[in-house]
Amino acid sequence: MSMRQSAATAALLVVVGLVGRSYAQPANAGKAAAPTGPQTVTVFAAASLTAAFQNMATTFERAHPDVKVQLNFAGSSTLVQQIQQGAPADVFASADEANMQKLTESGAVAGTPQLFARNQLQIAVAAGNPKGIAGLADLTKPGLTIALCGPTVPCGRYAAEAFVKAGVTAPAASQELDVKAVVSKVAMGEEDAGIVYVTDVRAAGGKVTGVNIPESSNVIARYPIAMVKDAPNPAAATAFIDFVLSSDGQRILADFGFLSR
Repeated sequence: MSMRQSAATAALLVVVGLVGRSYAQPANAGKAAAPTGPQTVTVFAAASLTAAFQNMATTFERAHPDVKVQLNFAGSSTLVQQIQQGAPADVFASADEANMQKLTESGAVAGTPQLFARNQLQIAVAAGNPKGIAGLADLTKPGLTIALCGPTVPCGRYAAEAFVKAGVTAPAASQELDVKAVVSKVAMGEEDAGIVYVTDVRAAGGKVTGVNIPESSNVIARYPIAMVKDAPNPAAATAFIDFVLSSDGQRILADFGFLSR
């Protein structure tokens, strides 16, 4: 090897060494150290998921002690508005595909939403069913007061579909912001009945009684989940979504009355 070749080889080794050292440096080299403490994943979830996702969050945190789950529950349409207005959400779990599609079309969803659960409707009445309500047609009887979710809220749209399928004219009713408000009004005696999900009656723990809606008139609610495009903590968001879709997450949802995806 000539002296010129030896010098070139030595120079190349120096460059390779420098490049190797540059890749070995920490990602935050030259920057202030990131604050220590647990990470937070903020989950915006439909109101009907309240009990199940509270349990889900506790179980997830035990498996991921460095991550704190912050839950925000509301009607799916309200959550879409909050996210579109810049609310710092990592994950969105909707009670219908229409509101998830609305968020997707606005460019606020990362990746493809995934179905994680299903649900069915049920009529919620006062404990013991003192009015003797037996079905959707009974909700149109004179003298009864009815609570329904607003038309942009999934439970309201599903209720409208159920009345159409049953051939029953929808009764005059309050227009609630989410399904939990419907349950609350019936439980407190402010309304005689309302249309909610099977899981909401179950979560009420005896405060209301559920009246089944026949399969021919019922509606299957489909629940999709996705990471928000500008998620402050995408890694934790991905981990939470994976957990919801896992066998452990699906078992929790089943325990709270949700149908498998």
